[in-house]
Amino acid sequence: MNLSMKYIILYVSDSQRSIHFYQHILGLPIRAEHGTYVEFDTGSTILALNTRESVKEMTPLEIPETPVSSQTFEIGFVTENVEAVIKKVREHGVTIIGEPKVKPWGQTVAYIADPDGHYIEICSPME
Repeated sequence: MNLSMKYIILYVSDSQRSIHFYQHILGLPIRAEHGTYVEFDTGSTILALNTRESVKEMTPLEIPETPVSSQTFEIGFVTENVEAVIKKVREHGVTIIGEPKVKPWGQTVAYIADPDGHYIEICSPME
């Protein structure tokens, strides 16, 4: 069996607020829009958003009304200049969870949260 990661869908409370965050603050181009479902072009993996309400109507999944307070995953974005990204998102009032820090393996890593509290790692490429 050969599996490959194609997309990640985040369930959000307010699609317009999340679209603004990912498109205008992080600078991700929109790849496709279908009602409340939006895809962003992030390279080889698509990042998609859909409202919690819409997902509950279309799938058998149990989706909580609001984001859970405990996160169990993070989304990672790679950039050549972590500090510049953190400076830009800070200017937009984005929650900074962890300031840029060089890890023992040489990678610079910082953490932020999107409007629904999803954890996002902003990191330099692995060398």
